[in-house]
Amino acid sequence: MEVIPAIDLLAGQAVRLRQGSYDDVTVYDDNPPVLASSWSGRVKRLHVVDLDGARDGRAAQWDLVRRVVAAFGAGVTVGGGVRTLAALDSYFALGVERVVLGTAAVRNPQLVEQAAKAYPGRIVVALDARAGVVATDGWRDSSGRRAVDVVRELAALPLAAVLYTDIDRDGTELGPNLTETAVLAREGGLPVIASGGVGSLDHLRDLAAIGGRVVGAIVGRALHEKRFTLEQAVKAALVP
Repeated sequence: MEVIPAIDLLAGQAVRLRQGSYDDVTVYDDNPPVLASSWSGRVKRLHVVDLDGARDGRAAQWDLVRRVVAAFGAGVTVGGGVRTLAALDSYFALGVERVVLGTAAVRNPQLVEQAAKAYPGRIVVALDARAGVVATDGWRDSSGRRAVDVVRELAALPLAAVLYTDIDRDGTELGPNLTETAVLAREGGLPVIASGGVGSLDHLRDLAAIGGRVVGAIVGRALHEKRFTLEQAVKAALVP
């Protein structure tokens, strides 16, 4: 299983939200490109979220993302407020490897299909959920649909993966939602990247033990707060 560090961008800074709340923000770095550079060459991928874009419904931090890509190199995945093919095209033009579609996966499945066919293997669908039910619009609204049902409908498309975040665990370091992650991996038909709640090396080992289609884990707050090193995380994720 792959470990993927996360940089969440809000107002030009690297931050983490707690349980998706824009009212509970911790700032970790005021120079995200330097932070990205510190991880370059140590892992294959970096996950970047434009939180301003996720909240406002349009990608908002193009120049900062460009500088993060330049600092990290190949392997950057970006999401947050991507709702059009033009936005996808613009991100790929910056050198981004993968782009994440979140709210669009529920509200505009035609866009997901068009994007997947235009960029096979480079689109990640993000499903952010509470109790297995997908939330939209920066985690503020509920779609009323279960994540596994959404994934099943998308399974035939040439997507890179599904990024599953348990909002109630995100930023808490209390552990990922192993049950829902395992359901998606078993029943969804697409590779799964888990996100939300990783706070210890044992959490990574537990995710890796699911096996099958669980191919990656996003790690944010635990790395920022030095619960373990990136090298320790990578090693733990290799032990099923």
